[in-house]
Amino acid sequence: MKILVFISFIFLTACFGGSDTSDLEVFVADTTAKPKGRIKPLPEFQPYSSFVYGASGLRSPFESPAAYSEMATNVASMVSAPDAARRKDVLERYPLGELSLVGTLSKGENTYLSALVKTVSGSVHVVKAGQYMGKNNGRILNISESQLDLIEVVPNGSGGWISRPHSMGLNESAGEGK
Repeated sequence: MKILVFISFIFLTACFGGSDTSDLEVFVADTTAKPKGRIKPLPEFQPYSSFVYGASGLRSPFESPAAYSEMATNVASMVSAPDAARRKDVLERYPLGELSLVGTLSKGENTYLSALVKTVSGSVHVVKAGQYMGKNNGRILNISESQLDLIEVVPNGSGGWISRPHSMGLNESAGEGK
């Protein structure tokens, strides 16, 4: 025990030995001599305004969109399923966004117009009313000098099918978002 007290005494006397603290005193004097800065005031916060969500008449985000759209769509737009055994036309390999109407043809004044439809690969196809084009069973209804009208048959999301009209004008080209 005496040895432990002796070692402690030696360490304590070593700490209080003649250490020079003049550099510390100079630093403290320089720091206290500098002008004191001002602290910016806290920013003023705007009071919180509450928002009342009043969309009770809208579809709940937790319901299936198809179930809601069934109630909203009328029965007249419901159609029968497309014929799966029908032989597909060449232009049914392309989505409608990759097709563009580039012109129309007619043999005489009393004949029906044919349309010139261009694919993104650059090939041009001649189509008539009644033919199909697009990936969604789009059947051409009418061809005018500046427009091609068709109707697509698409699934409604709950096992049924609905018709969706689509028009393609001469000024539209594949890939443009107008």
